[in-house]
Order: sequence, then C-alpha cells, then structure tokens
Amino acid sequence: MTGGLPSTGPLLEVRNLRVGFDTRRGLVEAVRGVSFTVGRERVAIVGESGSGKSMTGRAILRLVRAPGHVAADRLAFRNTDLLALPERDMRALRGRRIAMVMQDPKYSLNPVMRIDRQLGEALRAHGRLSAREARARMIAMLEDVQIRDPERVLRAYPHELSGGMGQRVMIAMMLIPEPELLIADEPTSALDVTVQLEILRILDGLVRGRGMGLLFISHDLRLVSTFCDRVLVMYRGRIVEEIGAARLSEARHPYTQGLLACLPRIGGGHDMLPVLDRQPEWEEA
Repeated sequence: MTGGLPSTGPLLEVRNLRVGFDTRRGLVEAVRGVSFTVGRERVAIVGESGSGKSMTGRAILRLVRAPGHVAADRLAFRNTDLLALPERDMRALRGRRIAMVMQDPKYSLNPVMRIDRQLGEALRAHGRLSAREARARMIAMLEDVQIRDPERVLRAYPHELSGGMGQRVMIAMMLIPEPELLIADEPTSALDVTVQLEILRILDGLVRGRGMGLLFISHDLRLVSTFCDRVLVMYRGRIVEEIGAARLSEARHPYTQGLLACLPRIGGGHDMLPVLDRQPEWEEA
C-alpha cells in the first residue's frame, strides 16, 4: 500500500504551530513550533501518548477550546488562512473540505440515534437532497466502506454494531461530503488486527480513488511504515524527525530509534524489551 500520490501543491501548510493551555501553574505548551505540509498523500504523525499528535489535528480544525489557544505563523488550507476565518466559515469548511475521524466510534456516534438519522444529519449539513436522494447516497457510502448489508445498518443503533462496523460508519459519515483532506486520529487502535487491515484497505482505496490527502495520527510505527508515504515523529510537542515511511528503519534520531527498538519481534527471544533513555536535548531538536 505504499507509493505517493500525485500532487499539484500542498493542501495543508502548517508553519510554527503552537498550542498552549493557561493553568494555575502557568502556560503549558502541548504543541511547540510544529511545521509540515500535506499534499495528496498519506502523512503519518507518530509518537507516544501525550506527544501532541491529536492536539495538532484538533488545532488544524480549530477544535481547541479555552483555556487552550492556538497560534501559528501560517496555518492554511488551499491558501485559505484557517486562523483568520470567521467561525461561521470555519464550520462550513469542517466536514465539507476537511474531515476528522476520531479514535473510537463509541464517542463519536450518538448512542440514542439510528445510523440513518446520523448519516442524514451529515448530508443535510452539507447540501440539500430529497429523502430518496439522501437514502441512495447513504447506501452508496456504506457500500464504499464495504458494509455488505447497508439497509440493516441504517436501521441499527450504534450499540448494535461491532467496533469495526462502527468505525466504518464513522468513516462513511466523514466522507459523505467528499472532503479533500481527511484527518484520521488513531482510527484502528480499538480494533483487532484483522479488522485493522480491513479499515486500512478501505482508507487506502478511498484516498487513492478520490485523490484526497490523509493525515494519519498513530502510535504504531510498524503500521505506518507500510501504510503511509511520509512519517513525522513527535516528542513532547515537537517534530524531531521526518522520514519516508519505507525508510523508517533508517531513522537517525535517537528517539525514533528508541521507539523502533521497543517493538517486540517474533522470534526475538525472551529478553526484556529496551526502554527509552530520554535526553534533555531531544526537546530542543
């Protein structure tokens, strides 16, 4: 599933992005001077929990609320300054042009609403369709994410779906408006390995078929090395290394090397796995 996608320029430009939170003990910086671009390709952000991966994704969509605040030298989507957009215009852009799949569908789908109502709301928010057209669009979208019995799923409540099925519904909901950029925040972390591969194949096919950009947030280095085109490695709010996914094993930063060394290997013996020997200079990389 490797290989870049053709691009005529970056969809997303991020330069010196900073996310901070005012606390009683002073300013806490969750993201500190992050810079990168995303074109029509699959870019991964990896790192430990608390490294700032998810906060970066939320900041792009201006989903960081008080007491948090976001600043950047440039945060632009297709040359549109996201930080300068009025909130009304930002709401129109979310979902329609940039969509985000959250980590666990249990927290993203309304537990007391059937799937057809939730997909219907997503359709109404981004266009006017007749009831028949909306139904046909919902069925087609569920078929695109390889749901075999879309009529049954449309009548179901979220608790009646498996984790993998719920995640497919969530992906369908985010892709209904046909966005140009998809931010996927740990979309497979709550799934077993077999379902993970199915979801990744679906995402890969949709990204390639539609020519979308994908920002894939994950902690799984082994997964992103086979699925993505480029990898950004975050440590304590900073990007410490950027490398082609296929060359991840050649990473030079000691933090990235440490993460790779901590991965268990089949047939690797029964010795204790190494732990990261963190160095103060990593924070200033």
